Amino acid sequence: MATALIALLVAPVLFFALWHLTTSFAPPAPATLRNKRIILLIAHPDDESMFFSPTLQALTSPSLENHVKILCLSTGNADGLGDTRRKELEAAAVTLGIRKREDVFILDDEKRFKDGMDQKWSPDDISRVLASAFAPQLNGPPPSLTPPALEKNDKPSKSDKKTSSKSVKKSSKSSTPSPVPTTPPPPPAVPAGPRATIDVLVTFDNQGISSHPNHIALYNGARTFLSNLMRGHSGYACPVNLYTLTTVNIARKYSFIFDTIPTMLQGLISGGSKKIGDKVLFNSDMSRYWKARDAMISGHKSQMVWFRWGWISMGRYMVVNDLKRETIAGVA
Repeated sequence: MATALIALLVAPVLFFALWHLTTSFAPPAPATLRNKRIILLIAHPDDESMFFSPTLQALTSPSLENHVKILCLSTGNADGLGDTRRKELEAAAVTLGIRKREDVFILDDEKRFKDGMDQKWSPDDISRVLASAFAPQLNGPPPSLTPPALEKNDKPSKSDKKTSSKSVKKSSKSSTPSPVPTTPPPPPAVPAGPRATIDVLVTFDNQGISSHPNHIALYNGARTFLSNLMRGHSGYACPVNLYTLTTVNIARKYSFIFDTIPTMLQGLISGGSKKIGDKVLFNSDMSRYWKARDAMISGHKSQMVWFRWGWISMGRYMVVNDLKRETIAGVA
């Protein structure tokens, strides 16, 4: 009896000591995630809080000097709460560190991006949205600055001939030379290589954490966008780093902070031969965890059904995010 009582008293101390240990020894963010323009690409309002809160809070830290924005491809209107969920996302995002509500962009396009486990989103549609926002040159070349050539069948009329002959006579009488036509200045040189208005794109991996087809579509759409961006630029580095959130098995998914040490060890073992920045780990301390809880409980009130209380209490993604940098090669 005494032993059991001692164990009950010691367990919370060990629990908080473990939490402090794992957050203290987490590696700092690499240079690829410092002073950057970053987009968090999500499918539904609440994805940012349930899955990406450690990443979002870490990357919005003033010490990293990033500008982080959120792009959500649906209002989450499966239950007819789209307008409510839009406002909830904006409030939760600010709680998690986004500078202002205007840095949250939410699409309302149920024809292409309808919320639902039975809805399949086209990677090409997602790619086109990303291109329109961050690489508009992919939508086609800019309009020509050269005036159109005279068509062969555009013959001058009789009135044109009379006007032309009069102007010739006047010009012969005038002693003032006509001004020399000047060549318009050339358009500014376009930088060589692929170009985009963002530096980092963060989204789900190819398993979508919960196997949600909308999550998986974001991964495929992001890769399609960056592959299109790199087409014809073989030999160049991709200007946008794509980071994806790693899916784990169900036992680890509900192991809360107890998955931090296995995640750190796995990163050390698998990352020995990798480049710096290919694997990134974000561990939230207690204050950030409570902020993530608040973003869900106070921000996403409409979504706080019974099973989400279990998620925010036991889900490892509330405190641990491990990101992988994807490789995007140029295509000739």
